[in-house]
Amino acid sequence: MNFDRLVQEIDSEISRLQQARALLIGEPTKRRPGRPKAAAAHKTAGTAASRPAKRKRRLSPEGRKRIADAMRKRWAERKKQQGSK
Repeated sequence: MNFDRLVQEIDSEISRLQQARALLIGEPTKRRPGRPKAAAAHKTAGTAASRPAKRKRRLSPEGRKRIADAMRKRWAERKKQQGSK
């Protein structure tokens, strides 16, 4: 086996093991340029215990109907105003 290739494989194995160690211990990994991923951004914003869990907001069928009716009314008024111009 070529000596240079052997050294290169050992270096890559050391790098892989260091990354695994950092993940297990929780050490920060190398920062990459650009926008951080969502998980990293949330991790730096605070711990999960310090902020409340966000619940998904849902709209009831009655609320959805009320909004749809209001929009139809607005569209009708706008159409009526455009027709008179």
